[in-house]
Amino acid sequence: MITAVAKRALQQAGKSAATFLTLLTLISSSTSAAPAQAPEGTVKAQHGDWQVVCKPPPPGAKSETCALVQSVTAEDRDNVGLTVYFQKFSNGTRVLRVFAPVGVLLPPGLGLKIDGKDVGHAPFLRCHAFACYAQVVAEDTLVEQLKNGKTAIFIIFQTEEAGIGIPISLSGFSQALAELQ
Repeated sequence: MITAVAKRALQQAGKSAATFLTLLTLISSSTSAAPAQAPEGTVKAQHGDWQVVCKPPPPGAKSETCALVQSVTAEDRDNVGLTVYFQKFSNGTRVLRVFAPVGVLLPPGLGLKIDGKDVGHAPFLRCHAFACYAQVVAEDTLVEQLKNGKTAIFIIFQTEEAGIGIPISLSGFSQALAELQ
């Protein structure tokens, strides 16, 4: 039996599923082993197809934690989507993290092409109940490609023979990135 509170929560979750997944990506960067509390975060800006999402500072930190986020679904498969998350840490390190659906084939990792040029691949690091993710430190070369490119295609595999290319628009990435500087 679903309570009225649960019904409202389910309705709200349906309306803001993309925002919820975005906030889960922010929470997953935490190193705490404690269960996650209700996510808090705010979309601070929209630049093209990228959102700047921020959450309050963690204990002991002076500033809020912000990331560039875009969530998409494969054009030909409604059940296959990605959330791309780009964050700059206070020490200057920039990280590109991509969340793929559970069930993705892990050994091939995640492939990336920008404007048709093969950029490389990254291994999947961990799977959670809601997604598996790959992460790389974003060096200057990759950041410039993302800033100047039009489309990034992230490639995941469900079988060894069946790669699925999921396009991510890079429209607005450069402007959104300026807010993380």
